[in-house]
Amino acid sequence: QVQLVESGGGLIQAGGSLRLSCAASGRTISGYHMGWFRQTPGKEREFVAAISRSGSTNYGNSVKDRFTISRENTKNTVYLQMNSLKPDDAAVYYCAAGQISRPNYYSSNTYNVWGQGTQVTVSS
Repeated sequence: QVQLVESGGGLIQAGGSLRLSCAASGRTISGYHMGWFRQTPGKEREFVAAISRSGSTNYGNSVKDRFTISRENTKNTVYLQMNSLKPDDAAVYYCAAGQISRPNYYSSNTYNVWGQGTQVTVSS
């Protein structure tokens, strides 16, 4: 089973950029679909971005054209580049991995391994 550890969160001013990293261990991520989700208190976990095993990407509507997901299998790491950050982007960001054969990338049910999360705070 792969284990995931997120990093790169922090406090940033609105309009700024952050890059989150998700470092995997235990198994290579090359066989996994990878996703990023985010959650704020009292709300459901929200899909942010996903990247398939082949490298195709999907984004949530609220982050499209601002966020970019990428994967570097040789480093066993997935990244989320976040630009033009808004206060509404503030959340705990979770990295996730899954291997199901017919994934719905937007659904948390696609992913069976989750990291512990990293906090992103955006000041206005």
